[in-house]
Amino acid sequence: MSRDASRSIWESKYRAPGEERVEDSWKRVARAIASVERDASWASRFEALLAEFRFLPGGRILAGAGLERRVTLLNCFVMGTIDDSLDGIFQALKEGALTMQQGGGVGYDFSTLRPRSSEPGAAGTIPSGPVSFLEVWEAMAKTVLSTGLRRGAMMGTLRCDHPDVAELVAAKSKPGALAHFNLSVLVTDAFVEAVRNGARWPLVFPAPPAPARVRAETRARDLWTSMARAAWERGDPGVLFVDRINRTNNLWYAETISATNPCGEVPLPPYGSCDLGSINLTQFIVDPFDPRARVDHEALAATATVATRFLDDVIDASRFPLEAQARRARETRRIGLGVTGLADALVMLGLRYDEEAGRAAAARILRTICHAAYRASIALAREKGAFPLFDRERFLAGPFVAALPDDVRDGIARDGLRNSHLVAIAPTGSISLLAGGVSSGVEPIFAARVRRPWGGGEIAFDDWAVALHWRVARMGSLPDAFVAADSITPEDHVEMQAALQPYVDNAIAKTVNVPRALPFEKLEPLFLLAYDRGLKGCTAFRPNPVTGELLAH
Repeated sequence: MSRDASRSIWESKYRAPGEERVEDSWKRVARAIASVERDASWASRFEALLAEFRFLPGGRILAGAGLERRVTLLNCFVMGTIDDSLDGIFQALKEGALTMQQGGGVGYDFSTLRPRSSEPGAAGTIPSGPVSFLEVWEAMAKTVLSTGLRRGAMMGTLRCDHPDVAELVAAKSKPGALAHFNLSVLVTDAFVEAVRNGARWPLVFPAPPAPARVRAETRARDLWTSMARAAWERGDPGVLFVDRINRTNNLWYAETISATNPCGEVPLPPYGSCDLGSINLTQFIVDPFDPRARVDHEALAATATVATRFLDDVIDASRFPLEAQARRARETRRIGLGVTGLADALVMLGLRYDEEAGRAAAARILRTICHAAYRASIALAREKGAFPLFDRERFLAGPFVAALPDDVRDGIARDGLRNSHLVAIAPTGSISLLAGGVSSGVEPIFAARVRRPWGGGEIAFDDWAVALHWRVARMGSLPDAFVAADSITPEDHVEMQAALQPYVDNAIAKTVNVPRALPFEKLEPLFLLAYDRGLKGCTAFRPNPVTGELLAH
């Protein structure tokens, strides 16, 4: 990617008045986040963390920290439970509008709304169903964003046993429908078992654990196939394995989750928020493109340690659109430290993304970051106190925490933990471009040359890091380890995500990008494979006539 394009992204999205270089932005952000610390030296340490794009805070942090504008520094929120009444629905809509007005994306579970044409409500009206209210939210998003705010994203979820689930699956069948929404079906363990057994599946309302009334039945396999076909035809819906999300949640004893942020990397309770930042892995490869190439795990751990403190401070430095969001953030102090440039880093190591050696190297990287972040959070708890909802005995009993190294568990038992969750892998779209076009998040390199819509026009860039440009200029060709997304099988996409999941206590935003020519039969088994490999969710995208394509060769 050209330096001009990188600068254009900085100027249009992150530059504050008076800033002439990206280093000026680093200084502003570092000072703003360090302002909550007693020791003023943290400003220079945070500035060093950001230098050379080693650590990339979430876009809201870069755009808003240190400014007087009334904006939140947190990228996304899951909103409160929608009460099944007109007052409750429009109160939820209002809260979403206020949150988007301050720059936050929003996620909602619409499963609490009664299905279309069920019994009349208290006013005698016939319910129009949750999908009709998605359209109300869509209109709100268009109106709020017409004021010139950043493009807003929303997530809408619905349980697999809701009577209107088939309507949600088909909701994006027309071009442009619900364009501001990502959609996901909340898939239970029981539903997966019914699919495998060829059983019939009851559609109920209200949802368990409330006393449920069966409204209809369908064949579980038919519903499952329709979900997979919709993903093949138009990229929505994805699936969220909601029982696994709750079972493996570090706060299993204190909250119930039924939605995620818009990109899916952070499953959140009502009023939960995303506090995100990503380590640029291309900066931690020693002797790239050489047989001696290796990851500097010591430097990686040191960066993860400082980045953990940075993200913890963001909670105290940020404004919140709603008091309920501020309260929840401070009760849990949930953060999401992730990575970007993984695919580039693997090429620099001489490893293919779609082979076992590449997956093993990626897993070691995530293990280093995860364990360093937990150790840093223990030290922060010793210094500043544990998060308020910390319950030592029950927290240590959670399955993710039970799998941590003995020294980490002993530290949690002794000192507590500052943050309930620490690791999440975000898609890093714009910030990866800002950093010179490193590959996004943990996605494979999309292609050698990419065209992407930008600012009313289009930019073209090479979808790999600056270090790879040096290699190509020197050798005249791409390295043997270079592999583009459309050359990777759907199964290998899932296997990479599965290799990383054991070290991610939140979740992973990952899209299985497949070529347009891939037949449906090749994609249909994907969601079951994702379930079997222990993922928390799965999203697939194939260029299609309904949604088109964001990136192109």
